Amino acid sequence: MSDGLVSIATKTGDAGTTGLMYNRRVPKSHPRVEAYGAVDELNAAMGAARAAGAGAFVANHLLTIQQDLIVLMGELATTDDDLPRYVRDGYKVVTAELTGRLDGLVREIESQQITFDGWALPGASAASAALDVARTTCRRAERRVCALRETGKL
Repeated sequence: MSDGLVSIATKTGDAGTTGLMYNRRVPKSHPRVEAYGAVDELNAAMGAARAAGAGAFVANHLLTIQQDLIVLMGELATTDDDLPRYVRDGYKVVTAELTGRLDGLVREIESQQITFDGWALPGASAASAALDVARTTCRRAERRVCALRETGKL
């Protein structure tokens, strides 16, 4: 491309591999790529929920969680061998403080004694449907991160 712009089509993955942090190449189907890709999808779904008008309380918390997901994606895109370098380079990693904030938010929401009967039927509003997409995408991301952990590489 000209004018100093960067192309979103790098062509570096045409052979079926993709780049991790620090120029490590792995197959596009690698469990690490599956994990951070699913978290990226979750981040996008949460953004869609915010854009759909999820309400101030929810939108503010979603934005904070999205920022935390970026931390998680960076860590997931870094091999165990490169993680010390990643931290030395100033990148954030998931900490007990980060997960504690999420646990606190869950407790805050649950303290409102919300009741739930049966399965959710998405579509009551654009915002609630977008939140249901984010909820189910989160479950997929969790499965992908667990699968990566099962490989012994996390």
